[in-house]
Amino acid sequence: MRLFVGLGNPGARHEGNRHNIGFMVVEAIARRHGFSPWRRRFQGEASEGAVDGERVILLKPMTFMNESGRAVGEAAKFFKLGVGEITVFHDELELPPGKVRVKVGGGIAGHNGLRSISSHVGNDYRRVRLGIGHPGVKELVHGHVLSDFAKSDRPWVEALCEAVADHVGLIAADRDSSFQNKVHLAMQAKGFASDGNGDKGPA
Repeated sequence: MRLFVGLGNPGARHEGNRHNIGFMVVEAIARRHGFSPWRRRFQGEASEGAVDGERVILLKPMTFMNESGRAVGEAAKFFKLGVGEITVFHDELELPPGKVRVKVGGGIAGHNGLRSISSHVGNDYRRVRLGIGHPGVKELVHGHVLSDFAKSDRPWVEALCEAVADHVGLIAADRDSSFQNKVHLAMQAKGFASDGNGDKGPA
């Protein structure tokens, strides 16, 4: 069994925020793989299903970002899951928009959701880092992550969510490099690629 956690903030006013791309991705996984309806559990919303034969629990913590670990810890304890069976999908400032990188453990780069999760379950969970780009100046970061994606961003955001959902079975099978590659190729095929400057644009 795996626990896939999407990070975000609850409430309609945050739905379209860059910080909520983790929510968007797990919702896409639920749709793509025919998961059960979302219901309130573990201080969040949870959905159950299977991906390529592996039982998966999807979780959206409803505690606000900086307390995400409470929900993750409660779900992990209930299902008796080790930290290695937890994957967290989250926004990543240090990656260009639409880029995806997977790593296990490591630093939290100032991400309050990751900080909270590490304090509750340990640090060695898998992180699927979903690039949202950096505003360029540290002082603008807070406003950047808590602002909605621009209308012009929506095509690549939807394409990214679909690509992750299509290939997430590779994450469940611990094939992280294959997952990264498949998502990259899917984004290219849909006309999205990063140029040499790290900027996002049509391929």
